[in-house]
Amino acid sequence: MGPTPHEVVTQLTASGYSFALRAPLHDVPATATGHGPSYRLVAVTHNAAPPDELTFWSFVDYAVHKAERELPSVNAEAMRMVLTLNRATSMVVYDLESSVHRPRGWTWPGFRVLFALWLAGPMEAKTTAEISGMSRAALSALLNTLERDGLLSRERATHDRRALQLSLTEAGYGAILGVFRAHNRRESAWAEALEPEERRELVRLLNKLMAGSTHARAKFRN
Repeated sequence: MGPTPHEVVTQLTASGYSFALRAPLHDVPATATGHGPSYRLVAVTHNAAPPDELTFWSFVDYAVHKAERELPSVNAEAMRMVLTLNRATSMVVYDLESSVHRPRGWTWPGFRVLFALWLAGPMEAKTTAEISGMSRAALSALLNTLERDGLLSRERATHDRRALQLSLTEAGYGAILGVFRAHNRRESAWAEALEPEERRELVRLLNKLMAGSTHARAKFRN
């Protein structure tokens, strides 16, 4: 993309950095020697673009550096870890939902519920909500749609008439099998970015992170 009418941009590369030399056309001062305009030098890495060039992913690096300048006491490593994890998760989930589930008329929450019932079997609504990572209120609203579509059934639990027991219907079982095949193909596409050992190490580190949640006094949905 060429320069805008209000800006001259020249890109140089040196020592792994991208240097942006910028000067607004409406305000191009002469240098001290009088030989031409002066420029503002902006050094950025591939992950730290100027604000007008930021993306959802590159914002991580930019935000960490900016937070360090604004608040020197900030724990930058912790901020980078959590922000990176959050954004990576959001990008993967968005891709799965938009590539696999929406085209089939499914929602991401709906998939999570059917996925849990497929692998864990019939269970109470409160347990389904916990495993699916959603509130009981959100699950209750979703059940009407899934039942209307013939994907699951609900009935009173035999051990407690106040509790709801959820299970897949035959149609729901067939549907989740078909959808998960496509879902897993997208998972495989993402996983190919890492070597097998790297994938195992990533999973190990995430398990270690979750094991430390007790020390962090983390709050979880229940």
